[in-house]
Amino acid sequence: MSQMATITSKKQLTIPAIIFREAGFKIGERVIFSQENGRVVITSAEKLVEELAGSVPIPKKWQGKDVDQIINEARDEYFREKYHKK
Repeated sequence: MSQMATITSKKQLTIPAIIFREAGFKIGERVIFSQENGRVVITSAEKLVEELAGSVPIPKKWQGKDVDQIINEARDEYFREKYHKK
């Protein structure tokens, strides 16, 4: 299915409603843009993580936690180490 959209001067793009629905996107969802053979591909970040699940072992400290919780903890740990070194 093909639909047309316009890229604004701010490089923003509105996904046509029918494509949005059929792709299963949700409002506020994070997406990943990639380029494959000269085409732009938009992938749900959450779906990509689910597809990759199990391909890399999860460290014990992150097992049983959801992705958002892991991201928050990793970010906190990174900044704690970066700015609180003595």
